[in-house]
Amino acid sequence: MKNLQITEELFFKLFKYHFSDMFELDEKEIIELEKEIRREIQIKLDKMAIREYYTAYKTAETEQEREAARIKYLDERGVPKDFRW
Repeated sequence: MKNLQITEELFFKLFKYHFSDMFELDEKEIIELEKEIRREIQIKLDKMAIREYYTAYKTAETEQEREAARIKYLDERGVPKDFRW
């Protein structure tokens, strides 16, 4: 399994969420913290997917695999089709 890095801010939000009783957070604060954590984790997952497409593009064995990975990468990055090479 690979290691991945998260921001210090996300780490402390996770810590605060899991030890919310120690910080005496009320239900509203816990729900808001959970929403923030979910949003930041989704951003991280999106970045990981983009990186995986880029790696597949650079390491693909066939031209068809390389082109498919390149298209996925550019789609995820939001590059308009008329702006691509």
